[in-house]
Amino acid sequence: MDPKNSYHHGDLKNALIKAGVEILAREGVGGLSLRKVAKQAGVSHAAPYAHFADKQALIAAISTEGFKQLHVQIEAARAAYTGDPRSLLVETAWTYLQFALHEPDRFKLMFSSVLEKEKDYPDFVEISQRNFRQLVEVVETCQQGGVLKAGPPDLAAISVWSTVHGFSSLLLEGQIPHTALEKGNIKDLLVFVLQNG
Repeated sequence: MDPKNSYHHGDLKNALIKAGVEILAREGVGGLSLRKVAKQAGVSHAAPYAHFADKQALIAAISTEGFKQLHVQIEAARAAYTGDPRSLLVETAWTYLQFALHEPDRFKLMFSSVLEKEKDYPDFVEISQRNFRQLVEVVETCQQGGVLKAGPPDLAAISVWSTVHGFSSLLLEGQIPHTALEKGNIKDLLVFVLQNG
């Protein structure tokens, strides 16, 4: 391993998370271990234990960082489309889909049941709840702008999320028929799904 690409002084935790994401992309969650993460980061086998008690703690950290990234990206979309509820809905969904396409392994891990005891990881719980509140706020804005039907915003948020997440998952798994994909670009197809979901 090239030392320039491995652990940098003072940033061991992030170096280990990055190494975990790289292993996840190559080998899936079954190939993820603290020993492999240490090797990938170019540190001793014992080094990860300074930050992670076990593989579950590493999975929680990888997922937590993913939710933080997604939150920042959606906040940027919200800031760009504050006065345009229709574009806000589309761009929030598009941001979510782009995250899934650019971070497919992390995305699948974040929304899996691999993390067994979520409540043991308060940072994970806090950021995942913050992401859901963020979506509820987007939905409220869209309801006020007449883009989405009135109703309980938390339930409407679950409906929108289910539609976008389902579409993202189907696309990642190659399950959307090529005939549908040939009708236009992916963003146009996403907009159609949002309007008809």
